[in-house]
Order: sequence, then C-alpha cells, then structure tokens
Amino acid sequence: MGNTGDISAAIKKKAYTLGFDLCGIARYRRLSEYEGPFTQWCRAGMNDSMNYLSGSIARRIDPALFFPGVRSIVVTGMSYFTADIQTGMDVPIISRYALGTDYHHVITGKLESLLSFIRTIVPGVQGKTSCDSSPVLEKPWAVEAGLGWQGKNSLVINETKGSFFFIGILMLDIDLEYDEPVREDRCGSCEECINRCPTGAINTNRTIDARKCIANLTIENRNPIDHGVAPLFERRVYGCDICQEVCPWNKNIPYHNHPELNASPEILSMTRQEWLSLDREKFLKLFGKTSVARVGFERFKKNVEIILQYSA
Repeated sequence: MGNTGDISAAIKKKAYTLGFDLCGIARYRRLSEYEGPFTQWCRAGMNDSMNYLSGSIARRIDPALFFPGVRSIVVTGMSYFTADIQTGMDVPIISRYALGTDYHHVITGKLESLLSFIRTIVPGVQGKTSCDSSPVLEKPWAVEAGLGWQGKNSLVINETKGSFFFIGILMLDIDLEYDEPVREDRCGSCEECINRCPTGAINTNRTIDARKCIANLTIENRNPIDHGVAPLFERRVYGCDICQEVCPWNKNIPYHNHPELNASPEILSMTRQEWLSLDREKFLKLFGKTSVARVGFERFKKNVEIILQYSA
C-alpha cells in the first residue's frame, strides 16, 4: 500500500476500530506561533509548580526535537463524557475523566496497537506515541489535524463530540494525506466558561492560570489546599469539569461507549461518611487503576477532608 491517501484512510479506519472517536492527520511543522505566548505564560508563573513545562519549551514547539525524522502527526480523540458521576449533594466530586481506568494506559495502548498496524502496511515505519506525558503541544496539534478548535477554556472543542475527549498523538516518519486545520473560532461571543470558573482561573487569551485552577490545585500542586480558596472548590477534590459543563457545545453530545472508562458503581454510590472514613486499602481498591492513584492516598484524603469542611 504505497498511496498516501490509501494509507491515511487505512490509519483512520483502524483508529476507529480500536475505539477512538476522532482521528485526523497533520503535517509536521514547527509551531512557531506558540513559542512567544507559551514562554510568556511560563515567565508569568502561570505554570505554577509545573517546572517541567518551562524546561521543555523548545521540544514542545518543535516535535522534531522530541522525535527526529517526524513528518506526520496522527491525532486521535477518545470521548470520556458520561452521566455516571457522584450525584449526592454532599459528597466529593471527581472529574469524569478520572473515574475509569487511567487514560494514559488506555490511550497509549491503543496508539501502540495503531502503530503496529501501520507497520503491517508500511514496513519499517518509525513512530512515537504520546498521551499527556511527553513534551508535546497536544491541543494545537488536535487543531492542526482538524479535530476541533481551541475554546476559551483552552480545551479543544469538536462540533459533535464537544470537549470531553482525551487526545492521543502518534508521530510518524512518513508522508501522509493531511486534514485541514480548524481555524474558525466557533465560540463566538460566548464566555460561559470564563464567567463560571469559581476561582477566575481562565484568562481571556485561551490560557489557564494554573495557580488558580482547581484541577491543578487538587492534582499537580503538592501543597495542601489553601483554606482560603477551598470554599470555592464546590466539592471538587480531584480535577474539575465546571468550564466544560457550562459550555454550550457540550449540551447535546453523546455519552462514551468505552467500558474501560466506566466508573465503579461503588465509587458512585459512596456516602459522605464513607468518603471521610476512606482508608488506604479501600483507596487502592477503588482508585488503584485510575489516574487518581497518582496523587497518593495521603494527599487525596487530605483533599477530601479540607474541601468537605466547606460544603453542606
């Protein structure tokens, strides 16, 4: 199979077979237009304690520094939108994306399978996968590959899938047929996400001030949550979906159909007292295979205790 169009079509077909909901292909280039804004964002301290971001700007701007020889970038999207969330009025809330099996493992496994398939039709092809764990500007590449546009809350929004989807990257050293980038800003004058963010973390230039972001403060920032801002968290103890929940583009999107991303019924039915009495053994049982495990039991339990002090 030597035709770039046929190969590209086969890659997309296989991606959908593997369970991805979106797939596009972008031509490699240096993302020069992001270098200045990203550098300024880091210099302003908006990356908070995530120093690895400021230390890898060059590689993020130029994928060839991460994967020499790259010529094409396959970008996938996998929905995690679900109605299965904690519905109790007095229990802690975990972001939808963290309720099922750790997405890093799910997406990376599928990308590796996709790469193995490509090698059956293009022998000798070299590739490199990435899912939120490498110096790659995943959201800009999703835009480049036609998956959607970058919304005012910084997330990529697709017309039919909304913004509740994981982005996966597969870099290849072959030429392919490329999709058109989404250049139109379809958010229009809407600023629901900006206005609704309880901590004012969303800037007006499609970036996030991580120092104020609930998701960052409950996951990446290893310091105890400040009691001065904890009342604003609205019971969010791991991640935050507020800016996505109010987005009009997420009003009528379909729920995902990926069993590996389903939440444990035991998590969904836990009472406030069960959350407060959570011990290490129960934590590992419920969250050992989810991304929640990355913060560890002690930090997670502290999040629950501090935040629930300020909710009914």
